[in-house]
Amino acid sequence: MHPVLFDFGGLTIHTYGFFIALAVLAGMVVARHEALRLGIDADKVMDVFFYVVIAAIVGSRLFYVLTNLEFFRSAPLDVFKIWNGGLVFYGGFIGALIVVVIYLKINPLPLGKMADITAIALPLGQTLGRIGCFFAGCCYGKTCHRPWGVIFENPDSLAPLYVQVHPTQLYSAASNFLIFLLIFSFRRFKKFDGQLFWIYIATYGITRSIIEIFRGDDRGITILHTFSISQAIGLSFAAIAILMLIILGIKNSSKNA
Repeated sequence: MHPVLFDFGGLTIHTYGFFIALAVLAGMVVARHEALRLGIDADKVMDVFFYVVIAAIVGSRLFYVLTNLEFFRSAPLDVFKIWNGGLVFYGGFIGALIVVVIYLKINPLPLGKMADITAIALPLGQTLGRIGCFFAGCCYGKTCHRPWGVIFENPDSLAPLYVQVHPTQLYSAASNFLIFLLIFSFRRFKKFDGQLFWIYIATYGITRSIIEIFRGDDRGITILHTFSISQAIGLSFAAIAILMLIILGIKNSSKNA
């Protein structure tokens, strides 16, 4: 589509990077709003958010590099070219989770509420990030003969040119936005802290695993010759999340009784 937003006097703004910046900004605004609503120190939440963004970018890039080692062995400097796409969500999620645990050990904040704030901010940010993927042409789909198939023609696109493919980036953007709407609408009706977080993990894991079926880019190592790494992680996380919702729901019901 349009990998470069504009190029003026040697200053190049990549569309992918622009939307990643928008995603971070949107996440910060939502996280701060929820922190104030819940009576949590918004400044500390912003501190956490800052470290989480760094850890997420490093973790997601590292995960992508590790699953595409053959390519990066021949082009090691490309490791740093994140404006060309190549950020794997689950790598970023794991990196961010480690940083959050460490931060909360040093600066005690309510873990359940912090997790729920993340569950609201994250899918909105992902929505914008996936739109950036669409413009860059990364995370493209398999060949598609449906009316909604898209054709990439820009020579700087990361997708194969002049081939009609599934717009998997838009599938992901739409599913993430629906998850955001679901969780944002449900947040005032939650029964216990952490419920929104586990709902997010379950719904994202399932929808991501379905969209993976239509992905056409190299998915790296497969599990049992069937599941991509992202599918395997997504389904595993979804199963854990559903189990946690059941366990915490029972505990909450018992406590209220």
